[in-house]
Amino acid sequence: MNKTDLASIYRDYIACLNNQDWSQLTQFVHDEVSRNGQRIGLSGYRDMLQKDFQGIPDLYFTIELLISDPPCIASQLQFDCTPQGIFLGLPVNGKKVSFSENVFYTFHENKIWQVSSIIDKAAIEAQL
Repeated sequence: MNKTDLASIYRDYIACLNNQDWSQLTQFVHDEVSRNGQRIGLSGYRDMLQKDFQGIPDLYFTIELLISDPPCIASQLQFDCTPQGIFLGLPVNGKKVSFSENVFYTFHENKIWQVSSIIDKAAIEAQL
């Protein structure tokens, strides 16, 4: 797979998330996916995302930076949203916050297989 193809698959994956098209998630995420070193599988990954959208009704993934180096993708995602209640252990309670997430993906069989994610919690804390 070349850099352009992998970047295109990733952009389609982000569109799938933004559309909350959970039936299409199997096109992008491997059955054996792990996140931050823990194997959660496709169903656990889907559950995590659905929970995120339930707690953050206006959640929208915006790609700020995308680097493709097959089989890996590095992405900085930007969020401007209003998490309800507690978010990342912080009492956001519906306040609009902006923050970024740095995510590194490893693909296997053209699907996301490993995810390492770091959310800029300090940016949220500064806004509260």
